[in-house]
Amino acid sequence: MAPQPSPAVSTASTAPANDLGTLPVWDLTDLYPGLESPELKRDLASVAERAVKLEQQWKGKVAGASGEQLAGVIVEYEELHDLIGRMYSYASLAYAGDMADPKIAGFYQDMQEKLNDIGTKLLFFTLEINRIEETALEKKYMESGKLAHYRPWLRDLRLFRDHQLDDELERLLHEKSVAGRAAWNRLFDETMAGLRFTWGKEQLTAEQVLHKLSDKDAKTRKLAARTLAKVFKQNIRLFALISNTLIKDKEVEDRWRKYPTPEAYRHLSNCVEPEVVDALTDAVTAAYPKLSHRYYKLKAKWMGTKKLNWWDRNAPLPEDSDRMIGWDEARDTVLKAYGRFSPELADLGKKFFDNAWIDAPARPGKASGAFAHPTVPSAHPYLLLNYQGRTRDVMTLAHELGHGVHQLLAAEQGPLMSDTPLTLAETASVFGEQLTFRALLDAAGPERRKIMLASKVEDMINTVVRQTAFFKFERNLHAARRDGELTPDRIGEIWMGVQGESLGPAIKLDPDYNSFWCYIPHFVHSPFYVYAYAFGDCLVNALYARYQDAEQGFQEKYFTMLRAGGTLRHKELLEPFGLDASDPAFWSKGLGVIEGFIDELEQLS
Repeated sequence: MAPQPSPAVSTASTAPANDLGTLPVWDLTDLYPGLESPELKRDLASVAERAVKLEQQWKGKVAGASGEQLAGVIVEYEELHDLIGRMYSYASLAYAGDMADPKIAGFYQDMQEKLNDIGTKLLFFTLEINRIEETALEKKYMESGKLAHYRPWLRDLRLFRDHQLDDELERLLHEKSVAGRAAWNRLFDETMAGLRFTWGKEQLTAEQVLHKLSDKDAKTRKLAARTLAKVFKQNIRLFALISNTLIKDKEVEDRWRKYPTPEAYRHLSNCVEPEVVDALTDAVTAAYPKLSHRYYKLKAKWMGTKKLNWWDRNAPLPEDSDRMIGWDEARDTVLKAYGRFSPELADLGKKFFDNAWIDAPARPGKASGAFAHPTVPSAHPYLLLNYQGRTRDVMTLAHELGHGVHQLLAAEQGPLMSDTPLTLAETASVFGEQLTFRALLDAAGPERRKIMLASKVEDMINTVVRQTAFFKFERNLHAARRDGELTPDRIGEIWMGVQGESLGPAIKLDPDYNSFWCYIPHFVHSPFYVYAYAFGDCLVNALYARYQDAEQGFQEKYFTMLRAGGTLRHKELLEPFGLDASDPAFWSKGLGVIEGFIDELEQLS
């Protein structure tokens, strides 16, 4: 008898969820039938054997390979990369579905360790490629068209040449990663997933209580804030230890690799110049008074007060009916908006609903937030949501579906070149949100239009202003950590400083907000990731303006951009649209869209 799938990888496609309708649950059997499946064991054994063979055949010989030989080795390496990615994706998705299940957590850790051991065998290959001189590599390109196909991957790989250590050190760092950073990441994930918050007679997850900060009732929002703060404070020493350890670990490795700043690695991996990110950060910071400060002052007036409590920042407007939106309506809304732009876009999005590629219900033990996991090109992406029926949840669905469609289109570039740098990976997701928002806005009456514009401005502030503040928080945090371990109070001070600056004088912050840095997973999993959101939002604002101009062939250019995956840099991708992210004026145009929405809100008021 074939092994039965665990609960986290259930083949069930739906789950009941109160009045939201039937919410879908993903089916991971497209990757593997179960945690103990023969198919998984077979692939693990095969990859291990092939990795050993590749190392035996080519270690110490890569530089001497002809162009055709090097291309052949890359093809084998790419096939192994796809299989390793499939197994790791399966393990991480199963774990995200239920972090509280010790069997699944153990399986996830075991798979990380086994795949890490296999990766150690393959590490030599990229290290030796980076030691090939440029002139020698150019000669190999001329010898083989097949090798030239991989030029974008080799180009991006070689960005890290100057920061590469000797082989033994690289191997040590690689082998220790599962007992170092990855272990601390897991501790954060399982701690956060295991937190419970008393709500009357119920014990809720962090995701469920955070959701109540957008409740219509002011007392509910305040209680949610106090409830979150109480539990966060009870666990703050552990979260501070995790942060201190990970930041110190990064500082040591950055020093050995001679990275000039803590964020330098992220810039290289994003294929974006530091000055471009600095221009974005400076532009957003300078715009705080025109955006967040101005909007929250306006919202405080709507709410009948001079200042908003921090827990009322995302409160519905008084005239908002705050109705719950069922899953079927959310699906139809997003697909209709996608279809209005392009039937092909809607057809690609529909695949996620027609198949069990989405896990929508909020439940104990499940990862918080939302994400789109690309898995590998030989399979398909999966979406994780915690859908609870608010308008923002519909926008989150539109966002993650945009990621999923992008990942489907980029898959044709293959395992090594389908991944898009984070700064561009947010393009399709934010564009999908924009399409959905504009479709709803066009159908809205005057009162509903005000509510929708306010909600959109808040989302854009959360994406641009808040994420830029997060980036500045990380910069300040990593700088302060170099002087010694930081207490929870000191981390809270740094947090409150950047929050006060970005939110402005119309938001009242109190000591309970000091600990709210602790639940942001990006700080733990992907340091300095967060500026990619601001980059993507401003980019899409400029891109959407081109679309509104009814430029001939926009949809075709858009799909070409998404299909490029990681093969092109931001300048090459944006050039067909007449856009240039290295121009400081580019960011002002993107921020001007948000300012324009606030202008309209003032007129409607």
